[in-house]
Amino acid sequence: MPAAIQRALVSDQVFRLLSEQILSGRYESGEKLPTQRALAADLAVNMASIREAVKRLEQLGLVEVRHGDAMRVRDWRSDGGLDVVAHLIFAAGGVDRPTLAAVLEARRLMLTEAARLAATRRGDDQARRLRELALQIAEAPDAQTAQLLDLAFIAELVEASDNVVFVLVLNTVRRLYLDHAELLRAVVADRGELAPLYARAAKAIGERVEDRAAGSIAELAAVQERRILESLA
Repeated sequence: MPAAIQRALVSDQVFRLLSEQILSGRYESGEKLPTQRALAADLAVNMASIREAVKRLEQLGLVEVRHGDAMRVRDWRSDGGLDVVAHLIFAAGGVDRPTLAAVLEARRLMLTEAARLAATRRGDDQARRLRELALQIAEAPDAQTAQLLDLAFIAELVEASDNVVFVLVLNTVRRLYLDHAELLRAVVADRGELAPLYARAAKAIGERVEDRAAGSIAELAAVQERRILESLA
């Protein structure tokens, strides 16, 4: 088991190195990468670790591997999916602020429309749960608890919108959110100001008032967006 864990750790490091080089533009779309054997020699790792890393790069749409040909870099803007976002934001262990800003903008726009849909599609249990979560956020004993409640509130909101694409997008955002929870804790900074916005949104969804629901969530998400970016300035 220790050997398997160590191999996995090595393949993770190889994957991060190659993905950062591709996403940073060191390798351009269509350019050949070194062969897997050459990469193993250059990085002083075994072939198994290289193969595991390359498989992950293929799954992300970053490289194309053809039998008998070298690996070629793909255009991640046209071939990649949402899973590329996390690697763009946190490349080389830092934070790419423009990419994070784009994610937060997309989050705000999606949640605004999800709230509008939830106001017409929500079930009674979902409306009740949103009210309960809004109250729990206001009474949360600490920021960490409030952050988890915020995620639960957003998840309930998106489920209430009854839009499967929104749900799948949130799944990607949730992983990003949880993996970097401490860095994004400003999402619940000054809960005294935010708590009424959660409550107002929950009330509007419960009363099936679309515009008020969308407006409340848009305001909440905009405040969170601004605070996260300010905390990273």
